[in-house]
Amino acid sequence: MRLWVKHARQVVRVVSDADPCREYLAGPAQKNCNLAILEEKDGIGLSIIIDRDGLIADIGYDDVMELKYENQTIEEIIDATGRSVLPGLVDAHTHPVWAGDRVHEFSMKLAGATYMDIYEAGGGIHFTVNHTRNASEEELYGLLKERLMRMLANGTVLVEGKSGYGLDAENEIKMLRVLERAKRELPIDISSTFCGAHAVPKNQTAEEATQNVLTEQLPKVMLMQENGELHVDNIDVFCEKGVFDVEQSRRILEAGRQAGLRLNFHADELTPINGTEMGASLGAEAMSHLEEISPEGIAAMAVKPSIAVILPTTAYLLRLKPPPVRQMITQGVPVALGSDFNPNAYCLSMPLVMNLACVLFGMTLPEALVAATINAAAALGKHKTHGSLEIGKYGDLLILNAPRWEHLVYQMGDNQQVIGQVIKLGRIIDRTVN
Repeated sequence: MRLWVKHARQVVRVVSDADPCREYLAGPAQKNCNLAILEEKDGIGLSIIIDRDGLIADIGYDDVMELKYENQTIEEIIDATGRSVLPGLVDAHTHPVWAGDRVHEFSMKLAGATYMDIYEAGGGIHFTVNHTRNASEEELYGLLKERLMRMLANGTVLVEGKSGYGLDAENEIKMLRVLERAKRELPIDISSTFCGAHAVPKNQTAEEATQNVLTEQLPKVMLMQENGELHVDNIDVFCEKGVFDVEQSRRILEAGRQAGLRLNFHADELTPINGTEMGASLGAEAMSHLEEISPEGIAAMAVKPSIAVILPTTAYLLRLKPPPVRQMITQGVPVALGSDFNPNAYCLSMPLVMNLACVLFGMTLPEALVAATINAAAALGKHKTHGSLEIGKYGDLLILNAPRWEHLVYQMGDNQQVIGQVIKLGRIIDRTVN
């Protein structure tokens, strides 16, 4: 065995065999989730054992584990006396590959400029596109590596990562190659998303940009996928007034579906254009933002269902109205969380995202943990390996310097002190960012 965590006061599994659905939690299952918590009993702590392949082999009370595994060779033992153990976190929406920060735009937003004001003036995404196109793969990888390792230090073990700052085949592929290298070299799991329809290039109309995605970018990305050079899971489009309209977005998503990609896209963020209803009609696995979702959109998402990826940092920084999270949960839409890390919302901490979701959007602490673990994993199609502590899943754990898991959210802004160890596939992560 690779690792034995023993004497824990609390183990938060999130889901268990008793849950009727273990792929995601929705409706009453998310609202009333007990997180399948095991607690120390009569002075007997809890153990988690991870096998030599990095998978969870067993979970139970110390006395039972001592009898079962007394003759096993254990590479490493962690004494978790008085501490809480929970699954590694999942960040379901990020834009991590880019050059050129936008700190100067923060003051503009504070002065009242909207997202679209900055975008239409040539800032925002366009500013980042220019810097990203001019950066080499090596430069982009160096920036990405630091960001991902900081995410890992804050407890994220699986992250969705988009392209989207290239806007042409050459530079979108450059970004996806950088993500591919990170998958090989870094101890964090990545679900790659092709987002060539993130913005309309300055020299094109929205229709011309749509055609470019359909006839140039996507075919070249999928050719590299077929050759094994890329491993892309999802396709994204910024379905928004002034960017890609609903019908243009539909064509892009349909092409992605035909190519075998999951649909995971930006919908109804700034204006209510019924992008959610369109996505639900295509069976989209996940849709993000949703500040301007309609009641009909919520109902449509609940049918399949499609997972709502809520992004508190963006709503907070752009002073958008909160997405109707309580209505979504009540009507049976599974809710997940993402940091939306990008030059506009520079946040690498999922515990902070969870705190904002609770304070700004009215989520309970258990709902937020579900949203940052099993539901976020399900949004990326990774629920069989990530998002809960179950036998056979990846041995990805957070061991807190606290007796209860809620401290991860409660102690705002001090994640790396609250998190004692991050475990990835049974290995303790060195959280020093080089």
